[in-house]
Amino acid sequence: QVQLVESGGGLVQPGASLTLSCEASGLTFAQWGWGWFRQAPGTAREFVAGISRNGLNTNYAATVKGRFSISRDNSKTTVVLRMNSLKPDDTAVYYCAGILAPLIGWVYQREDEYELWGQGTQVTVSS
Repeated sequence: QVQLVESGGGLVQPGASLTLSCEASGLTFAQWGWGWFRQAPGTAREFVAGISRNGLNTNYAATVKGRFSISRDNSKTTVVLRMNSLKPDDTAVYYCAGILAPLIGWVYQREDEYELWGQGTQVTVSS
């Protein structure tokens, strides 16, 4: 059974850091590209960060570039999103997503390209 389990969300103050983790099971992790999306109340889900199947390429939304970092650990079948200098606008439910990637170096950014989704984890940035 394929499963994505996310963890690490919570309530933090502006300027703080959080690390989200997404552990995958039931699949050959190294064959998948991974992404993080988020959805704030009343808005559409949006791309945050992505990492290619070979782990050599990453891409970020302009709103998080320089503050967030995505990485993958094939030995732990885990993809991690490190978030620094958090702002109230970062408040959202964050989703991990996976794509069985035909292109090993491509970073997929479109929501409709992703095949697997985690349950989401709430991140709230507030003073």
